[in-house]
Amino acid sequence: MSGTLDPEVLVLGGTGTIGLGVVRALLEAGSPVLAVARERGRLRALRDRYSDEPALDVLQGSVANDAVAATLAAAVAQRPRPLAGVVASLGSALRCGRLLEQPLSALRRRIEADLLPHLAAARQLLPLLAQAERGGRYLLLGSPCALRAWAGHGESSVAAAAIRMLAQVLHEEAKPLGVRVQLLALAHPVCRSEAGAGDCPEWFTALSVGRAAVSLLADDGVPGQAVVDIDKHRYAHPRTSLMTASHFSPSTHEVSP
Repeated sequence: MSGTLDPEVLVLGGTGTIGLGVVRALLEAGSPVLAVARERGRLRALRDRYSDEPALDVLQGSVANDAVAATLAAAVAQRPRPLAGVVASLGSALRCGRLLEQPLSALRRRIEADLLPHLAAARQLLPLLAQAERGGRYLLLGSPCALRAWAGHGESSVAAAAIRMLAQVLHEEAKPLGVRVQLLALAHPVCRSEAGAGDCPEWFTALSVGRAAVSLLADDGVPGQAVVDIDKHRYAHPRTSLMTASHFSPSTHEVSP
């Protein structure tokens, strides 16, 4: 007897603060999840945290450059589940300092750490998403400093603005592939923990960002819009029973138990 496996959503940076929120939101929506990160120990901790959740799988990998991104894509291509979507939660830690007081190498490192991995990931994973019958979805997560400079975080502001433009370019270039690329734009920072949400009520929680990502993956919504703003209050509650094979078009991937 054979059956069709539900498609999975790949979360790049699935062990980071926001990545964990995306993983949690996808699981509560009933979607199989493949969490990808570089550190094996953090992946093991994530797997242990959801030890009773068969829909979660983890994979060690990186998109730091073309070579390792290609290795990751090759591994994903061999998985039994079809790939329905990618959520790219990538970036390096904020570092204080005025641009005028730093060497050029500081900004170069920031661009290499924050921007170029997004391009490496898209170059390798968009062709896999193009195989989805309904058309795959690829989401980048934006930063509030993309639209206005944060004092003391100039290099992050420059990189975030570049990521925003990259998303718009990829949105156009992915159309012939039948893949929708969008950036989920955050107007405010994200709390490091759910417990701290009450101290800054206007800030997002990682889970609310994750639920916004689920909504954008699951809905036809605004397909022509490259950048989509998050309405914080709209995503206070989970959406369930959306991310299944009946939502993403049935796949030709078959499995025989």
